[in-house]
Amino acid sequence: MTIAAGETSPANVLTANEAVTGRVLSVGFMLVERFSMIAFSSAIEPLRLANRAVGRDLYRFSLWSEDGTKCTASNGIEVKVAGRFCDAQDFDMIVVCGGIDIQRPDHRALHAALRRCSARGAAIGAVCTGTYVLAKAGLLDGYRATIHWENLPGLVSEHDGLEIGSDLFEIDRNRFTCAGGTAAADMMLSLIMRDHGPSVASEVADQLIHHRIRESGERQRMDLRMRLGVSHPKLLRVVGLMETSLAEPLGSQELADAVQLSTRQLERLFLKYLGRSPAKHYLRIRLEHARTLIRQTAMPLLSVAFECGFTSASHFSKAYLDCFGQPPSAERKIVQTQSARA
Repeated sequence: MTIAAGETSPANVLTANEAVTGRVLSVGFMLVERFSMIAFSSAIEPLRLANRAVGRDLYRFSLWSEDGTKCTASNGIEVKVAGRFCDAQDFDMIVVCGGIDIQRPDHRALHAALRRCSARGAAIGAVCTGTYVLAKAGLLDGYRATIHWENLPGLVSEHDGLEIGSDLFEIDRNRFTCAGGTAAADMMLSLIMRDHGPSVASEVADQLIHHRIRESGERQRMDLRMRLGVSHPKLLRVVGLMETSLAEPLGSQELADAVQLSTRQLERLFLKYLGRSPAKHYLRIRLEHARTLIRQTAMPLLSVAFECGFTSASHFSKAYLDCFGQPPSAERKIVQTQSARA
């Protein structure tokens, strides 16, 4: 499919006092292979609807890719584009659309295009894992940024000097990044509000059936209560402590003391609501974090083990094998093979 600039709707034109005057902003969407369709759609549709809301173009947008003909989203849908990254220039805004396995492709052509556009004064942004591309291009130095929660550990491990947080989205001067998914809509609505006022942004939100424009600092992940399907406050408190204490795991007594329970009571609580002991649940959390680091970073396996609270490589390897059916070394080899083929 080819996506063109947003259409207008004369029946929905704002009054002269409400309409915002000014030049049309040009926006280039840089699509990385296997990009997230929902993040891309959530970013581009608010711009189209902003044009429709005021009855004229506020934004004109075009799509670009590595080969200049098309790009395939992670859901398999192919999207036609206007040209290659190397030919993209003279934009007011650039939006890099990332998705799964963002660390595998060679992004040098895109890096060059981004640096060129930035030097010419374009605002540079990203949705979903596009933040990884900006970081690799050196375009986030001195800026606050965010990325999808699943990719946060990997990005931080490679760029520990950057100010990478876990907020829903970040708008820091002429840089804007978001977690992906529908967070892209909230970020773009905030940019529309900044550029054209709350009435335009509200109209766009209504058209999206988006009942509330979320604030940038809101959390990315679903509340623990919803993720686990339980509401017991003490159990939720303990799981929260587990998720934030991975490198130095807390002992059973420490976890029980934190919620004023005995270790036996805590054990019964976990068995009743989650069907496994606190120790097994904690181990699963740590191993899932380890798998994320193995898949998304080049961190040595021993470093991954230490990062996830294991004091020996043998213990880590055995626990990983028992949980996922293969040792961490096999997981890393699969990732390396896939990267070589990309």
